[in-house]
Amino acid sequence: MGGVAVHTENLTCTFGAICAVDHVTLRVPSGTIFGLLGPTGAGKTTTIRLLLGLLEPTAGSAMVLGYDIHTQGDRIRQHTGALLAYSGLYDRLTALENLDFFGRIWHMSAGDRRSRAKELLNSLGLWEQRDQLVGGWDRGQRRKLSLARAIFHQPALVFIDEPSDRLSPAESEAIWTDLDNLAARESMTVFLATRDLAEAEALCSAVAIMRQGRILEVGSLAELRARTAAPQLEIVGRGFTDQVIALVSRRPEVASARRIDNRLVLQLAGDYDTAPLVSLLVEASADVEEVHKHQPALYAAFTTLTQEAPEEESP
Repeated sequence: MGGVAVHTENLTCTFGAICAVDHVTLRVPSGTIFGLLGPTGAGKTTTIRLLLGLLEPTAGSAMVLGYDIHTQGDRIRQHTGALLAYSGLYDRLTALENLDFFGRIWHMSAGDRRSRAKELLNSLGLWEQRDQLVGGWDRGQRRKLSLARAIFHQPALVFIDEPSDRLSPAESEAIWTDLDNLAARESMTVFLATRDLAEAEALCSAVAIMRQGRILEVGSLAELRARTAAPQLEIVGRGFTDQVIALVSRRPEVASARRIDNRLVLQLAGDYDTAPLVSLLVEASADVEEVHKHQPALYAAFTTLTQEAPEEESP
């Protein structure tokens, strides 16, 4: 298992008639930030609980840091960190007291607890607030301290569920930067569950797209874009009438066309030469001022995959 932090084979978990995790097979290389991306209810949190040995799988197998989830859940939890739905913080303790408490749980010496707390609080910009009760902190500060709590014992792997949930855009970007920096500095593997496409693009070197318990696609961001989405053409100008839109929509290289204010946005059916499309618009008396070709984003790949996956009937 050298070089692989998480390896699952047909991992399955059912709750009565509901299959929450459906034959999931994954390999997560050590030292990477791996994203499990999917909408709410896709099975992401259940997958993390299985990998932590907190749930018994119905079928399949998984190894986490070389430990078997069926028989070695305690060892897995000793060598990993977790930041799940709850912060795990105590509001009536200060930041330092919170971290010291968790350091004691991990049987760290007093000197190691002090140095580790100072290291992490400095890295996260929280050192000046170290003696404040965390009950009065805002969500962004609490999320940063929760991250410090999860990795305080320097685990080789940390599981994180929706790190920027309910944070402002500025707070989200701050936690992404902190997580990226800490993962690189500590050579830590991060298994990140998220429904936030921007979060996955900002942090993950590879993602698995999950829906209704199944893995639809796995790969690097570039691979997913190339396999599942085509470029987009954005044309700025005037005269994009309904007739013009209908005309350009009939072209085989155009998958869809829509007008947004003074822009005509064309979703292409492939990586086509776009010059003929621009010429067609000019010939139809549209006034073209600017043309921008955008390579496919993870959003397009995610949307394509989740739309193509058929809805299952309830048993």
